[in-house]
Amino acid sequence: MAQKGKPTGTVAEVFWTFLRLGCTSFGGPVVHLGYFRTECVDRRGWLSDAEYADLVALCQVLPGPASSQLGFALGLRRAGPLGALAAFVGFTLPSALVLLGFALGVGSLTGPVAVGALHGLKIVAVAVVAQAVLGMARTLCPDRQTAAIAVAAVIALAAFPSGMGMIGAIGLGAIAGLVTGRAGETAPTGTASLSLHRWVGGAALALFATGLIALPLLADRAEVWAVADAYYRSGALVFGGGHVVLPLLDAAVVQPGWVSDADFLAGYGAAQAVPGPLFTLSAYLGAVSTAGPGGVAGAALALCAIFLPGFLILIGVLPFWDRLRQVAQVRRALRGINAAVVGILGAALNDPVFTGSVGGMADFALALALFVALTVWKCPAWLAVLAGALGGIVLAVA
Repeated sequence: MAQKGKPTGTVAEVFWTFLRLGCTSFGGPVVHLGYFRTECVDRRGWLSDAEYADLVALCQVLPGPASSQLGFALGLRRAGPLGALAAFVGFTLPSALVLLGFALGVGSLTGPVAVGALHGLKIVAVAVVAQAVLGMARTLCPDRQTAAIAVAAVIALAAFPSGMGMIGAIGLGAIAGLVTGRAGETAPTGTASLSLHRWVGGAALALFATGLIALPLLADRAEVWAVADAYYRSGALVFGGGHVVLPLLDAAVVQPGWVSDADFLAGYGAAQAVPGPLFTLSAYLGAVSTAGPGGVAGAALALCAIFLPGFLILIGVLPFWDRLRQVAQVRRALRGINAAVVGILGAALNDPVFTGSVGGMADFALALALFVALTVWKCPAWLAVLAGALGGIVLAVA
């Protein structure tokens, strides 16, 4: 992949940053946005809040795993194509290895200490997302119009709580931004290092379409192609990422009889207990599947097949992204989209983050303490994760 502009970071820097995120980012794809922002915007200053929100908006409207696509784009911006690969590997490897180990029978987490630690990590997610909502709202919702768009996005998600509802909220935000935008707004600058040559984007889109067309044709020839097709279609057709992929995976591997209902549910439960992207559930499913190679090879095949289409379509769109952002109407639409993203993150703070993590006053007190530590004391995210896990253990055994 040829790239316009020169990246300002190193591949090793990106890899270790995202490996740490892959080991500590509990809570699901929406929560990952908070962790990414804390690490890449607040702590390291790789990009501004507005630039970050633009990438979030782009990844949210594309099919595929949004948080992994965002990490891929951040790695690309920081250290070029190898940086994108390093971000993906670093963020994905920890959870993929844990789920592969679970599939191969390497024990499971039991007992009050382990359960308490996992519960504490879910409470950390509350503080991280709340910090992200606060920081992004200050920057991206500075006036009454953008604040109203954010609130409207929350209302839209309350009425339609689904992946399509999220896309609809972003679409409504774009329309509202066009209507309420100001003619005197200045064009954004400073994102040339993210742009790819157009031929790269065209080639990526051609490969994306080829996978959708060719893999079903090859599926009848060999079982390995059928497995690759099942995971590729799941990754290509899901909008919103995360839990939205579950019914697609169920149709892809359970209904054909490759994975039993019991094994599927056990893998899903294990995936809730590990950091990183939920799409790494595919590593578990590929390992336990009766179709294809199974084991380590099956896990690798499933992982590559489910993530590939999302990255291809992201690369396909990126060459045109900066140019589109220079158009006044596009900037106004992005202004509304950015505000809608704040609302989406705010809605997720309530459900599933808060409602799925806080079960009483003690949980709320721990979440509040972690929020204050992050926002007032400027505590690093990894320390908050450790404190949350220890706090969860104390609550469990007290």
